[in-house]
Amino acid sequence: MADRKPIESWLTDMDGVLIHEGVPIPGADAFLKKLKESGRPFLVLTNNSIYTPRDLHARLRRMGLDVPIENIWTSALATAKFLDDQRPGGSAYVIGEAGLTTALHDIGYILTDHEPDYVVLGETRTYSFEAMTKAVRLINDGARFICTNPDETGPSTEGPLPATGAVAALITKATGKQPYFAGKPNPLMMRTGLNAIGAHSETSAMIGDRMDTDVLAGMEAGMQTFLVLTGLTGAGQIENFPYRPSQVVDSIADLVDRI
Repeated sequence: MADRKPIESWLTDMDGVLIHEGVPIPGADAFLKKLKESGRPFLVLTNNSIYTPRDLHARLRRMGLDVPIENIWTSALATAKFLDDQRPGGSAYVIGEAGLTTALHDIGYILTDHEPDYVVLGETRTYSFEAMTKAVRLINDGARFICTNPDETGPSTEGPLPATGAVAALITKATGKQPYFAGKPNPLMMRTGLNAIGAHSETSAMIGDRMDTDVLAGMEAGMQTFLVLTGLTGAGQIENFPYRPSQVVDSIADLVDRI
């Protein structure tokens, strides 16, 4: 492998890397503590668009992990940044929760079902058939279709739940229109995150537990990539992909001394 520049900035996924089913993964607290002490720029990323950074800060803190609000980057924030660049001061019909609606309000978007520029689909606890029908009709009438992330299922204590990608497929089937996904594995989420902390891809690393989102997005954004084996991708699955992470480690605990 070609020599890389020293890592000066870190991006890490949240679920499967720092926490698992609401419990911190051993080493996560030490990793975050050393990052903050080092003064290096860092971000904790999630494709989940339900929560605002303030919500996630509070949830993580209850688990014993202290992540400053400004160090949290969600697919909702990446989506808002994309829309602000594409059509500043636009309008959108939104299917989603506070994480997404707040991000769009913060960039000055009008949330409306009257001739919106965009239909924006994110994660929600209850997907309404009425809302999906409205989205289909608005897209057929010319609204552009944007999704926060392509994840087809999400975790719950009872088992997998349908997520944004699955609902997007339903809307696509009904309209014939493919959405633009702003979240991982789109490297856009990584690049907007790097810009938010003033970091450069050549000297940044991405830590994740999924080959198909975290590692792929990090690699395509030009970063070093670390796959941890505490989440969805197991060691035996790595060879199923036509690309590899820069390094595979057992857990986040193995990266504390790399900071």
